[in-house]
Amino acid sequence: MDRMNLLFAINSTFFNQLKTTLYSIFENNSHTFDIYVLNNDLTADQISELERFCTRFDAQLYPVNVPADWFADAPVSKRYPETIYYRLLAHSLLPQEVTRILYLDADILCINSLAKIYQTDVSDYLYAACYHPSVTGVTDTVNKIRLGTYENKGYYNSGVLLMNLENIRRTVFKEDVYRYIADNALTLLLPDQDVLNGLYGKDTLPLTDTLYNYDVRYYTIYKMLSEGEATLDWIMEHTVFLHYCGKNKPWQPKNTSKFAVLYKHYRQKALRI
Repeated sequence: MDRMNLLFAINSTFFNQLKTTLYSIFENNSHTFDIYVLNNDLTADQISELERFCTRFDAQLYPVNVPADWFADAPVSKRYPETIYYRLLAHSLLPQEVTRILYLDADILCINSLAKIYQTDVSDYLYAACYHPSVTGVTDTVNKIRLGTYENKGYYNSGVLLMNLENIRRTVFKEDVYRYIADNALTLLLPDQDVLNGLYGKDTLPLTDTLYNYDVRYYTIYKMLSEGEATLDWIMEHTVFLHYCGKNKPWQPKNTSKFAVLYKHYRQKALRI
């Protein structure tokens, strides 16, 4: 298999979180990776450290600077910084020879091989992503009503996105994204996700959330709906990505949940390198 392309979008405050996510990927995959990091404020020292870190695992780092004015007018907050929008126009900044890339949020752990999701056939789609029908069905319905996306299969989480860049380059344009943000600026609740679902949800292939975007907040619900099958042992054997959604992040000192403890283990290993 050729080298796999991975995409991240961070600001400098998420530097250690990115290292943790990358370490979890490197430790649980035997493939080699090209790592593209969209940013506009990483320091030269941070980039040098990331390059050294990636080289340690035979990965190649490609920092990609995002123009400061691209999302200057987009709604932002402390929880939702400008970087959340970068994935929407990543295709405009990535090399033309890159035709497939897997975007991941930097609050994710990879605990099994990601080869299967990376090889998913998205030839007829723009993206492949997960929604959470088993745990947030009511929210999916509300979001469809809120965004007018009745034809979508669900409300997709933008934290894991397999991108068909060839199709995206023919379909996704800055002007459309800017117009949607401007027209809906007062009603965007989860800004980048609302844009993704509102404009491109119908062109997104649904993936299984328990495998590829496991929301760690809902362990009890996942287990109940699986009639007891989705135990911790099942997760460790089958789940590829654990996603630490929500406000309570696993790197916070007071977070001692079972999934936070696993995260802290990977973080400790990553920051020692």
